[in-house]
Amino acid sequence: MLGHRTLLCTAVSIIVAVMFATDAFSMEGQGRDGAVRLLTTVPIPGTKANMTGGNMYVFDISFVDQTTQTYYLADRSNAVVDVVDARTNALISQISAKPAFKGFTGDNGTSGPNGVVAAFPWLFVTDANSRVVSINLRTGNTVGDVSTGGAPGLRADELAYDANDGLLLVINNADTPPFVTLIHVSKTTGALTVGKRITFDTSHTGVDATNGAEQPVWEPVTGKFYLSIPQVGPNAKDGAVIRISPAGTVEVQYPIEFCQPAGLTVGPNVDLLAGCNTVFDTAGNLWNSTKNVTAAPIQVILDARTGAIDKIVPGVGVGDEVWFNKGDGNYYTASSTSPLRPTEVIGAPPLTAQGAAILGVIDARDKTLKQLVPTFNVPAVTTGPLVHAASTAHSVAANAENNHVFVPLGANNVFPNCLTGCIAVYGTGARADERAER
Repeated sequence: MLGHRTLLCTAVSIIVAVMFATDAFSMEGQGRDGAVRLLTTVPIPGTKANMTGGNMYVFDISFVDQTTQTYYLADRSNAVVDVVDARTNALISQISAKPAFKGFTGDNGTSGPNGVVAAFPWLFVTDANSRVVSINLRTGNTVGDVSTGGAPGLRADELAYDANDGLLLVINNADTPPFVTLIHVSKTTGALTVGKRITFDTSHTGVDATNGAEQPVWEPVTGKFYLSIPQVGPNAKDGAVIRISPAGTVEVQYPIEFCQPAGLTVGPNVDLLAGCNTVFDTAGNLWNSTKNVTAAPIQVILDARTGAIDKIVPGVGVGDEVWFNKGDGNYYTASSTSPLRPTEVIGAPPLTAQGAAILGVIDARDKTLKQLVPTFNVPAVTTGPLVHAASTAHSVAANAENNHVFVPLGANNVFPNCLTGCIAVYGTGARADERAER
């Protein structure tokens, strides 16, 4: 691939340049010059159904409904969807389904809720046992409850909604091979009807998905669904974004190398940002923190119509969800496994050290990295009275009206008002304590 080593090698220099040029890790004196910083936090209380020691540690995808300026978070610890007013940054409610969501089982592949998408008055949520529900936001009632028919106990995961056709595309990522299901939505009642299944292997679709399937989106100009496939075939460097018609036809694969696509979001000019979930190094191999080869994390911007890669953006660590905010023209990446995070590198499992993860800020117009902003990872505690799961800052969504960016954090005593877990709110305005002084 032409120039891939040059592009990968620039990653480290970009990281250093952004850190020092923008003073990205300072939360003081940045609110008036356009730098993104922590504004406030929204504390999340534990529910009676909490499964992680009374606090929020385990959560998944989040979503902002732009029409109502409401933020939704799939909160597995509390077995609810947390609902926040994205204008005032206040917790409104914690919604459960009937029957209740699965909650956290100790294994993400059998837990829920997982994916969440809102199209008022309907809220669509995925859960374990291949479950998909629709909830009437006016009444709180569960009005649709169907199964995608995966293996027993395994979850339905992320999902996308085609508002034109009233159609959900829902992933079963933990199944082998992974598959998606098209589900028809009654716009009148919210009822769900299971439609076509699309299986990602060589015999069904020609897409040999060997490491699951990740974020889907619906792109309104092309009228197509797009889906991140982290790995196609036996080689870790080979991933793809695939295009799917509303009729359920896999139309084309767009290859992406040295990335393992996970998060996916629709940007301006029919672009897609593919958020990578694996760090490769400058030699094109999987990065190893103990080896003498430099990390080269990237994100990839591609044309949804042709699959042409518009830009490889170096310097942002890998994670899960990514989001385009049309209000400020930025992409945001929840890069929880950035190489900058604290890591025990010898004889330890992943995420054994507490400390900063990364909220990446990418200018969607210039397609360049603007800033790296600290979020927070919390390691698991496996012994003693306060046993809990690990918590990574892998979820992000934004309100285009006020440009507030929401990143849920596991319970910690570092961020304010986060002892039971919280949603950190970032932006370029004044912090809550500054507003109180005026």
